[in-house]
Amino acid sequence: MAQFDVYVNPSQSSRAFYPYLVDIQTPYISELATRIVIPLGLYAAFGGQTMKGLTPIITFQDEKLLLLTPQMASLPAKRLHDPIGTLAHLRDRIIGAVDFALTGF
Repeated sequence: MAQFDVYVNPSQSSRAFYPYLVDIQTPYISELATRIVIPLGLYAAFGGQTMKGLTPIITFQDEKLLLLTPQMASLPAKRLHDPIGTLAHLRDRIIGAVDFALTGF
């Protein structure tokens, strides 16, 4: 598992609005049985509303999505199967959103 890999949301009940999860956990603690993830929500499902710095717009697989940083969670690693892409190129944006959630800056 690599930091910023994207996975299909394993929850069938929430996948319609949150189709993907992005793994943000550092590889230095890969021995944990859990991974820290942030859901990617469908932009249109949220009325196109964003919170500057906290929920940046992400384009992935030609879909307009929101990085839903306030919904960051831990998930058992065994629930994440076969990454379908990466957001490593958006590393600074993702870390900036997490930092904003923690510090307000």
